[in-house]
Amino acid sequence: MVNRKVGVETAVGIFIVVGIACLVWLSMRLGKVEIGGGNRFPVSAEFASVAGLRAGGTVEIAGVQVGSIESIGVRDYKAVVRMKVQDGIGLPEDTIASVRTRGLIGDKYISLSPGASDRMIPPGGKIRETEGALDLEGLIGEFIHGSAK
Repeated sequence: MVNRKVGVETAVGIFIVVGIACLVWLSMRLGKVEIGGGNRFPVSAEFASVAGLRAGGTVEIAGVQVGSIESIGVRDYKAVVRMKVQDGIGLPEDTIASVRTRGLIGDKYISLSPGASDRMIPPGGKIRETEGALDLEGLIGEFIHGSAK
């Protein structure tokens, strides 16, 4: 009787541990959390405006996600965006980083347009060519108030 009770308790304990492990794995997958960096290298870019862009947003090349936005800060009155890009994606020195919007009022993301240079941006390097976010509210305001030319 005691032996059978210990076996049932052990089975229930194993079941609970496996269940908790599955919940942790599922939470990490749905939350897009990476452990250990996920084979990505850091790059940064400075923009005049990143209105609406958020940390955790996507970085894409040709519509394919190749990284994520790690952080957004301010330095010398410019927005500094730090990104993590997948290893194996070579970014030429003349790559252009643009803030884009999905749809008319959708999420903002960074679109990378690789150039033709033979020299690559090293890990921790900086993308020099950038295009800031289009200020749709400002354009509409100028149009409504008649100051658009």
